[in-house]
Amino acid sequence: MSGKCIVIGAGDLTMGEITVEEEDYCIAVDGGLSYCGILGVEPDVIIGDFDSLSEKEKEAIAQLKEQIPERIMELTPEKDDTDMLMALKHGLKLGYQDFRIYAGTGGRFDHTFANIQCLLYLKNHGATGYLLDGTGMILVLQNESVQFQKSMEGYLSLFSLGKQANGVTIQGMKYPLNHYTMTNDFPIGISNEFIGESATISVEDGELVCMIMY
Repeated sequence: MSGKCIVIGAGDLTMGEITVEEEDYCIAVDGGLSYCGILGVEPDVIIGDFDSLSEKEKEAIAQLKEQIPERIMELTPEKDDTDMLMALKHGLKLGYQDFRIYAGTGGRFDHTFANIQCLLYLKNHGATGYLLDGTGMILVLQNESVQFQKSMEGYLSLFSLGKQANGVTIQGMKYPLNHYTMTNDFPIGISNEFIGESATISVEDGELVCMIMY
């Protein structure tokens, strides 16, 4: 599937616009619908249980269900999957492998952490996702390497998502590591810095949360 799956969540919105190409598919997740107007985005589908919306927003959803019912996927509040995970499953079902999630952080920390777990869900289903905002991004690495251009600036933090991640190597950054075993009870990977060199992060066996702050 060409194009990206653009997902608008209901967390903190830290940007005023995003780029959506013609081949992209846009999903508004629950209260994320209210951000679509700010971002100048027309969602292809709106997914959520809508239990946290204001009365005015609920009225707007009810009107949309009458006008364009095929673009509303209303979920029951009593479910195992979060609204975000349901949205990602919908994108996967359509064949998308590149997910860009906006307004998926901030607000309640448990929602942010759940969305990080959703990034791992995407990895486990052959896709890649990014939690993006105006100050940085979050991605998950799983038995792989990623490279950053020497023009990158800011900070990068790595955390083991499982009990341990083996063979963690950091090259081209202020604090290098070489085949290190990173555990989830010691934050050695916090606040590394880009230094104007091409950088590489790799993990041989395990999962890492990579947080980049511009």
